[in-house]
Amino acid sequence: MSSNTTVAPRSEELESVVIRFCGDSGDGMQFAGGQFTATSAIFGNDISTFPDFPAEIRAPRGTTFGVSGFQLQFSSSEIHTPGDTVNAMFAMNPAGFKTNIHEVEPGGLVVVNSDEFNETNLHKCGYPEGYNPLEDDALNAKYHIVQVPMSRLTREATEDLDIGAKDADRCRNMFALGIAYWIYQRPLDATISHLESYYGVKKKRPEVAEANVRVLKAGYYFGETAELLPVRYVVPPAKLEPGTYRRINGNMALAIGFATVAEKAKKPLLYASYPITPASDVLHALSGLKQFGVKTFQAEDEIAAICAAIGASYAGNIGVTGTSGPGLCLKSEALGLAVIYELPLVVVDVQRAGPSTGMPTKTEQADLLQAMFGRSGESPCIVLAPRSPADCFDIAIESVRLAVKHMCPVVILSDAYIGNGAEPWKIPDVSTIPPIETHHPANAYDPDLGFQPYIRDPETLARGWALPGTPKLEHRIGSLEKQERTGAVSYDPLNHEKMTRERAEKVQRAVESIPKLEVDGPERGDVLLLGWGSTYGPITTAAARLRASGLHVSSVNLRHLNPFPCNLGQVLSNFKNVLVPENNMGQLCMLIRSKYLVDATPITYVRGRSFRVNELVESIKEHLEQA
Repeated sequence: MSSNTTVAPRSEELESVVIRFCGDSGDGMQFAGGQFTATSAIFGNDISTFPDFPAEIRAPRGTTFGVSGFQLQFSSSEIHTPGDTVNAMFAMNPAGFKTNIHEVEPGGLVVVNSDEFNETNLHKCGYPEGYNPLEDDALNAKYHIVQVPMSRLTREATEDLDIGAKDADRCRNMFALGIAYWIYQRPLDATISHLESYYGVKKKRPEVAEANVRVLKAGYYFGETAELLPVRYVVPPAKLEPGTYRRINGNMALAIGFATVAEKAKKPLLYASYPITPASDVLHALSGLKQFGVKTFQAEDEIAAICAAIGASYAGNIGVTGTSGPGLCLKSEALGLAVIYELPLVVVDVQRAGPSTGMPTKTEQADLLQAMFGRSGESPCIVLAPRSPADCFDIAIESVRLAVKHMCPVVILSDAYIGNGAEPWKIPDVSTIPPIETHHPANAYDPDLGFQPYIRDPETLARGWALPGTPKLEHRIGSLEKQERTGAVSYDPLNHEKMTRERAEKVQRAVESIPKLEVDGPERGDVLLLGWGSTYGPITTAAARLRASGLHVSSVNLRHLNPFPCNLGQVLSNFKNVLVPENNMGQLCMLIRSKYLVDATPITYVRGRSFRVNELVESIKEHLEQA
């Protein structure tokens, strides 16, 4: 055989792969990760993503504070999390390498932009003088580190184009993406089409589109010509339910859900919000859906936003406001106003790590008790929590359906993990979604008694939703306690107690409008893992792994937190041990112990991200051994 003959790398099939792109916040890691995600979705893989943003708007370039990351798991089978350990990492600079290398599995692939590992950049991210991690024998023994001069090769690929050096350097993420496409045998077509459409048509910068396409191809063919690896990998398509799918994150799913609500309720929807991480993207997405009967209003502060939404609801529209944990604090008084008005209102809380400003780009589930009790007086609301990005669409519709049926506020507890994370979403047939029924009294005037706005429906205890301007239905509205039936101001102690109990009972009667819990696994046994919201993925995966090892473990995810589903007490009684994993200090566990007198045990994790499945499995085993 000639010494110049090249041997094609062999192809190896894998069930799933976890990759991570990391680099400076200006290196386009979210864009590269998003394109790999979209391509994998088109290919037919099941996907789950975890974008990791820096908190600083513009940290000094090359520092660890400015590192942006994007993690993706793509699989040939159903998955629920973006993965635990990283199989392959693409690091654009030393800061990205330093802050993410510990996430890579031993023996994992690490592709680095070696041009950036110079003395200046190494010093910026805190490495000691004279040290270069790429020359560390211990690291090279632990990981398969591949050095690629991406900056130089990017400039060479674009040197004859009429673009500046800064625009050329911005294409480096496409070189890394091209290498990733080559390693995992992904097609380039979808990304090329997107680049030409976005930069060439929308931005009217065809030279930038050409530069990115060139660099993408250069990265792809570099893997081949440089014989980068002796093996390439393929992850076959997953066996998903037939239908049309798209990649969607939780914030976009909420926006599409609310746009669907406007159609199904045959009412305009107002989304009033003040920008706050990580909820702002809901406002951004809805602002582009005006053709579906959606109005958006960026208010001057959180209080103005919720008051605008209440005003829209009073006028007969669907009033929705969105925020994160700190903003929910500011909205609390006005949320109490909606409680005493007894008007439908939806409040979206995309939770983040706190308290106060906390870690604004990291996730947590610590607003549950605030949503339940964080208002003056007895102010009960319905509380819901989506379990995944795609589930946000259904929760948006569910929230409005419950709010208008029971004439009360509904709080949606999403979080950064769900809001920014993405997964495949099977686009529903909109015609199969039931209409949202709304009723407005038109002939409720009594010649002797006049209009009585607080007469209640005998089944739901909801009061009528009288529209302003309806003849003879003029009535007093305000924040003071209402007299039963008439709505007049009342300081009578017995009336106050009666109205307080009726407002609470009205929320509890919503239990008749929500589905019963379904247990994943045996319906009775040794261990029940009880979670809510975004812990669904890690808990479901951990329970399946434990069952496969021979343990009798089941799991339940709560999407309805107030009121709880009617059969929750019975489900709890069917298990010897109830473990409650939460990304807080045990808030749901406290509610469960209080209401059902069950000796539930919390498993808490407050590290700015959701549970890793391996860690959760080990925690469960430790608790069972102690029990």
